[in-house]
Amino acid sequence: MLKVTNPANGSTIAELATDTTQSVAVKYRAARAAQPAWARLPLEHRLACIRRFREGVVGHLERLAAVLTSEVGKPIRQSRNELNGLLGRIDFFLGAAGETLAARAVFDADGMRERITYEPLGVVANISAWNYPYFVGANVFVPALLGGNGVLYKPSEYAALTGLEIGNLLHAAGVPQDVFQVIVGAGEAGGALLAQPVDGVFFTGSHATGAKIAQAIGPRMIRLQLELGGKDPTYVCDDVDIAGAATSLADGAMYNTGQSCCSVERIYVHERIHDAFVEAFVREVKGLRIGDPTDESSYIGPLTREAQLEVLEAQVADARRKGARLLAGGRRLDPPGNWFEPTVFSQVDHGMALMREESFGPIIGIQKVAGDDEAVRLMNETEYGLTAGVYTQDAARAERILAQVAAGSVYWNCCDRVSPRLPWSGVKHSGIGLTLSTYGIETFTRLKAWHLRTP
Repeated sequence: MLKVTNPANGSTIAELATDTTQSVAVKYRAARAAQPAWARLPLEHRLACIRRFREGVVGHLERLAAVLTSEVGKPIRQSRNELNGLLGRIDFFLGAAGETLAARAVFDADGMRERITYEPLGVVANISAWNYPYFVGANVFVPALLGGNGVLYKPSEYAALTGLEIGNLLHAAGVPQDVFQVIVGAGEAGGALLAQPVDGVFFTGSHATGAKIAQAIGPRMIRLQLELGGKDPTYVCDDVDIAGAATSLADGAMYNTGQSCCSVERIYVHERIHDAFVEAFVREVKGLRIGDPTDESSYIGPLTREAQLEVLEAQVADARRKGARLLAGGRRLDPPGNWFEPTVFSQVDHGMALMREESFGPIIGIQKVAGDDEAVRLMNETEYGLTAGVYTQDAARAERILAQVAAGSVYWNCCDRVSPRLPWSGVKHSGIGLTLSTYGIETFTRLKAWHLRTP
């Protein structure tokens, strides 16, 4: 059994039957048998199912938000934000799928015609994350289903109730139960899923787990996509509106209690404005309300995973031991629940774990730099490369800096932002492959080349 716990108070919400090696195999075989008929349906039929899924999200939004908040601790307003944001992503996929998946004629002359068609991969495994289960999951299963694939969807064990809600909504919308199967469980269930002869694996999670999956899947020569972690930097130049930059970056670092792959985790500030920026930033962070995630006024909730408290405590201890200056927070709050104060350090450097290792919590280090060149060097001094940003009034300066940073997404005067129109990808240990954009629709297909000679 899987015990679902409320991270705000430690209470047990539910106990769920978990999938076994045998039940996962049964679900795989059912998906394999059902997928060809799903793929043969006209695209308009699959689009209609996803439209009804969208209607279901709208119709049940308050209940879905409450379930999400109860099991991951996301403040209720942020749970609503995720669900409302999901609607825009669905709209993008609905609007773009027809043109993206349409056959393309590329040559017609002298009796020879050439065209390209997009065929589904087949049955794919979608091992999803708990921090944004609707965003992260739908980035995979919506285009996968539109492309004609069967999906074996394993939500994180920390968002299992939400995963079951997603399955119920899709089935109610007309997606056959065998085509979209929910796998419930932790590591054992995930391992059983990866053992099936699927046609693609799409994983969101840590670099350590992603590397193990890559080693296991690599020899099978199937589509593999890994959306992994980040240690995302931002550079604040000396010409900014200090108060505006501080407000934006405090939100970028602390939203969802810092549990976002693209949270700002390192800030570099030009020495001319460093002290003024730090003062403004700390003032913003100290104004963030910590409280019951069901309370409409709460901004900081509990950490979803109790184990992350020890990671944050270790980073705090390491930074203090090596000379960093603690300006806010720095400790876990008394139980029950997985609570940690929003934490800010200055006088940090790359000898500290806080500036090298993913934190995934409400903690940030701010480092003074002499200028643009030093900022770029430090921004690139990482194993990760998911997002990076710069705040400046000078567009040319921003583009010059961002062009030198190794990251899948870059931001000018904004942060912690995802658009369905742009590909979401990382470099280095932040992963391989991409979701979103029209490329994120194509990734769930195989291209077939047609050579057609008229007799």
